[in-house]
Amino acid sequence: MGKLVVVATPIGNRGDLSPRALEALGDCDVIAAEDTRHTGQLMAAFGVKKPYVSYHEHNRAAREAGFLARLEAGQTVALVSDAGTPGVCDPGQEIVAAAIAAGHEVTMVPGPCAAVMALVLSGLDTSRWVFEGFLPTKGRAARLTTLAAEGRTIVLYEAPHRLSETLGQLAETCGAERRGAVARELTKMHEEVRRGSLAELAAWAAEGVRGECIIVFEGAVARQADDEQILAAYRAASAHAPPKAAAAAVAAIAGVSANYVYQVAVKGK
Repeated sequence: MGKLVVVATPIGNRGDLSPRALEALGDCDVIAAEDTRHTGQLMAAFGVKKPYVSYHEHNRAAREAGFLARLEAGQTVALVSDAGTPGVCDPGQEIVAAAIAAGHEVTMVPGPCAAVMALVLSGLDTSRWVFEGFLPTKGRAARLTTLAAEGRTIVLYEAPHRLSETLGQLAETCGAERRGAVARELTKMHEEVRRGSLAELAAWAAEGVRGECIIVFEGAVARQADDEQILAAYRAASAHAPPKAAAAAVAAIAGVSANYVYQVAVKGK
């Protein structure tokens, strides 16, 4: 039986390609690459010469059978994405599941992951955290309301042209004073980690930011709030979500029941 090897590659600095990763890529029969040109440049820098087959979001279903056939033939397939760990907001999850279901060996060479690096550099609580990837375009308001009640540290990916808008939405929904950080261009020449409140970060991003960005912000702290604060929070949340979801989100933050939030909202009308 063949073997699928998931290989993490640098997120910017080529010096982060580990000796084990280089060995795995040199020993495989074929490399499944998100972008063969990008991976080809990386391998050329290290003198690795192997055949490549593209495997990305738009062709992964069509490529799966070919990779499984190679595994059935006893070949070793190395899976890489453009940067970081395959399967984490990058192609990989489906072929890993398919290889496991077919009974093939699946192993991994761990390495760089932008989400983990940004989390640590944020200076926020790392004991309990959640990775949300990219926020959806549809249903974004509802997702933001859910995140407002999340008690764990939250990590998001965001495109630079949407960074200011997203930070503004987070400040409005989760609280302008909630602490956060934005990490960009990690391991590259212009690496930067900006820390501050969500409102401060939104103002900074409005000036224009370039490069790959990761947002990290602290979770909600359950605490008793007075009725005026509860009413203000409910009004803000209900502008983006149905009453039930808005009440649940505010209840989690305020440390009261959703029914109590409803009572306060009715009195405030």
